[in-house]
Amino acid sequence: MTEPKESLHDGGSRLWTPSARQQQRIAYRRARAVRSGLIAAASTLLVFGAIVVALLSSPGWPRTRQTFFNWHYATEAFPHVLQGLWLNIRVMVICAVLVLIIGLGLAVLRTLRGPIFLPLRIFAAAYTDLFRGLPLLLVLFLVGFGIPALRLAGISYQQTVVYGGVALTLTYSAYVAEVFRAGIESVHPSQRAAARSLGLSAAQTMRFVVLPQAIRRVIPPLLNDFVSLQKDSGLIAVLGDPIDAIRAAQIETANTFNYTSYVVAGFLFLMLTIPLTRFTDWIAKRQGWYGTGGSPTI
Repeated sequence: MTEPKESLHDGGSRLWTPSARQQQRIAYRRARAVRSGLIAAASTLLVFGAIVVALLSSPGWPRTRQTFFNWHYATEAFPHVLQGLWLNIRVMVICAVLVLIIGLGLAVLRTLRGPIFLPLRIFAAAYTDLFRGLPLLLVLFLVGFGIPALRLAGISYQQTVVYGGVALTLTYSAYVAEVFRAGIESVHPSQRAAARSLGLSAAQTMRFVVLPQAIRRVIPPLLNDFVSLQKDSGLIAVLGDPIDAIRAAQIETANTFNYTSYVVAGFLFLMLTIPLTRFTDWIAKRQGWYGTGGSPTI
């Protein structure tokens, strides 16, 4: 059996060097990694190459390219769609802040102990059941067209983008509240018992012990919800007046009778969602959510 070797360096300190058996292991792992990389690259090229060949050789591809992937109409529509996308970004950021606040508040209400808090728990449960059960498009119609129809004093009926933001906030607060509640319930009861035995009140236990652990655990699913919120911000176009990216693409299509502007809008949304999705994967990987079963993240 080959013994580990030691080498003498300039400083006089003896450092460990891998044995011949360890060097063989390292070389084997390196060869396996290269082999896996080559197989992955070949299979990827084969699959995507087959898709591209099938697409380009289809009988209707020239007409599809002219209708959906026309470069002239794409460059013409890009400034207008990009200007509309700025509205989507602003709506998404404002709604994300409100969703975080309302969702966390609902989750805390639903996890309160004691019979005196039963009305608050019923309210939080009814809220989440209602807005998780209703389709987002229906909530947009009810809020966007229903509230202006009430003719309430002191409320403007022209800011349809505000109604769209309210509908997004109502719906996504219900989803995020359940995410926060799952994080709160995942904290072991011994944590609460230990905090109370140290003299902390129930509110202090929730603030300093439970919530920090719960929020850290639910960051990846929260980011997933915000990816969905970013995409669904384009649905406010159904209310008519807001000129967001989808509405701008619709106007361009009505003027040119070409659907390339929709492809441009989709491309811009992808440029927003893909980095956020990869960031979510990175956070999840750091917390050990992915790869524990040996499966790759992509």
